[in-house]
Amino acid sequence: AQNYLDRMSSNAVRLGTLIDALLALQRLSRQPLARSTIPLNEAVEDALTWLRSEQPGRAIEVVVDALGVAEVDPALIRLAFANLLSNALKFTRGRSPARVAVGKIDRNGERIYFVEDNGAGFDMRFADKLFGVFQRLHPESEYEGSGIGLASVHRIVTRHGGRIWAVAEIDRGATFFFTLGAVE
Repeated sequence: AQNYLDRMSSNAVRLGTLIDALLALQRLSRQPLARSTIPLNEAVEDALTWLRSEQPGRAIEVVVDALGVAEVDPALIRLAFANLLSNALKFTRGRSPARVAVGKIDRNGERIYFVEDNGAGFDMRFADKLFGVFQRLHPESEYEGSGIGLASVHRIVTRHGGRIWAVAEIDRGATFFFTLGAVE
């Protein structure tokens, strides 16, 4: 009986977390963009400071290139970077050292940002499921999460007039690329 009560309790907590995540995702769609020109490196550093505090003692090599400035909603772009970097750190657990890179590529008049890691990667046959709500490519028993993070990033990027995609290989890491509309 105690086992069943423990399972019901943990499932209730998990359901509450999922409902909160869904509500947050819905708010992303409805709040107006409050654009301003910001240095994107500040958004990345804010996210990294918060994430590193949750990873004490872990060997993580992080390289962040100069990203320049962009006219974006600062709160939303911080959330997008936090979700991408959180995934990179989560899926590099067990790697020593974990490697994460954040950078940009200017190609054909378009600025492409990326977050790259040397983590678990994924099978590209399932890449179309990445940005859906509750779509997971790895078992929850191996990697925690609500299944909302990449859906949130997708929504933030598309609201800014951009697009997002990923390239990966199993056990060789993943790279998430995105644009934010016109280059500043």
